[in-house]
Amino acid sequence: MPSKPAPMKKAAKKEPAKKEAAPEPAPVEPVPVEAAPAPAEVEAAPAAPPAEEPKAPTPPPADGNAMKETAAAVEAPADAEAAEAPAPKEPKPPTPPPPGKPTSVPLDLFVEDKNDTSVTIIWSQPEVVGDSGLDGYTIEVCKDGTEDWKAVNEDLQKSCRYVIKNQTTGDRLKIRVVALNAGGRSLPVALPEAVLVKEVADRPKVRLPRFLRQRYVAHVGDKINLTIPFSGKPKPVVTWLKNGQPLDTKRVNIRSSERDSILFIRTAERDDSGVYEMCVKVEDFDDKASLILQIVELSGPPASVKIVDTWGFNVALEWTPPKDNGNTEITGYAVQKADKKTGDWFTVLDHYHRLNATISDLIMGNTYKFRVFSENKCGMSESATVAKEEANILKTGIDYKPPEYKERDYTEAPKFTTNLNDRATTVGYSTKLLCSVRGCPKPKVIWMKNQMIIGDDPKYRQICVQGICSLEIRKPGNFDGGVYSCKAKNSHGEATVSCKLEVKQPAVPADAEKK
Repeated sequence: MPSKPAPMKKAAKKEPAKKEAAPEPAPVEPVPVEAAPAPAEVEAAPAAPPAEEPKAPTPPPADGNAMKETAAAVEAPADAEAAEAPAPKEPKPPTPPPPGKPTSVPLDLFVEDKNDTSVTIIWSQPEVVGDSGLDGYTIEVCKDGTEDWKAVNEDLQKSCRYVIKNQTTGDRLKIRVVALNAGGRSLPVALPEAVLVKEVADRPKVRLPRFLRQRYVAHVGDKINLTIPFSGKPKPVVTWLKNGQPLDTKRVNIRSSERDSILFIRTAERDDSGVYEMCVKVEDFDDKASLILQIVELSGPPASVKIVDTWGFNVALEWTPPKDNGNTEITGYAVQKADKKTGDWFTVLDHYHRLNATISDLIMGNTYKFRVFSENKCGMSESATVAKEEANILKTGIDYKPPEYKERDYTEAPKFTTNLNDRATTVGYSTKLLCSVRGCPKPKVIWMKNQMIIGDDPKYRQICVQGICSLEIRKPGNFDGGVYSCKAKNSHGEATVSCKLEVKQPAVPADAEKK
């Protein structure tokens, strides 16, 4: 009879096979029926865990046919065992790394501002954030005397400032802030004491800008836009007065916000000058500030000018201040003289402060007229006052009998000493035509284009001084070319000179022509 196998060893070999991811059923070997294991073999595996109950041992086959029947009988129970075995388990996903640590506590929580319905708080981010970063903050509040903490922000707050809105006036709130990240909530930082939801009354204060502490001067027609900041809580009530009376809202507009008030005048007039007083009031407290607005314009001419005395080569003048000083002080006067022969005015005194002056170095034998302008901060007056009298500088103190000479006649017909030259210019570039003429009496100069008198056309600027005549053609066009003539005429005759003006088109670059 063959030796008996030890079924305990078979069971010991099956145990590690169950830990595999996809175990296969182990082949079942025939086991003899008489079955008690040999004592020596049992001792060979004393530490093996108990396996499945051993099946009834199968007697060894006697011959070949018996062995086939035995193998078939063994395969059938093996298939049944495989069918009854549990399905192989799916592989588990990799274990995620352990979560990070929360941040340290946020820092420096305090109240920035508050009113009757809201409280504004600010804080600093935690000192230690960690590898998990910082996702945001949760702001929690509860009423004083309770511990019912509730978050007031639905989404995480990213910045370190938050306005807690829609609160009841008079409530006392405890407030705290918690930082969150992947590691969870940090320790909260809380205000040291509960906050009373109520506007803090602050005394009003007008902060008048430095440039408005002195007289503010503007010209007639200017736009006035003055901003005066102030402070105070709750929002102060702002009132304005002009010279102690309410403002004329048709002339002056006032726009006030929580922090400043704007005085606006679209077009300033002299009547807008005065002392403006601004008052801000909070409950029983108020503050006032005043500014002086002065609207100025050009002054009028002196009221009168007269010649007091004439001696030698000198003339003494006196005048009176203007009736209208332009709403500002007179800063000076300008005195001019004109020789009666030429009629040209020349300034002899400028920025002069007195109301009398002595004009010297006049030419003997000439007759002079005098006029005076007034000046203020806006400039020189538009018109002048002319003295009614004339100053005749006589030849006195000389007893001289000149020889009798036949008086020479200096009169002559006009004659051009310098002719006009042909010129060429480019479209859009101003040009000048020049010539000089002499004649006695002084000839009248007329400019013509293609035999047509130019006259007072603003496109042309005509100047004739001391016999030098010029015609400036401002930004000529394609049709400004032609023949220009200058005619000088007096009682003894006339003279004419001409030139040709060619107006060219500007050069076009080669690249532009190709395009």
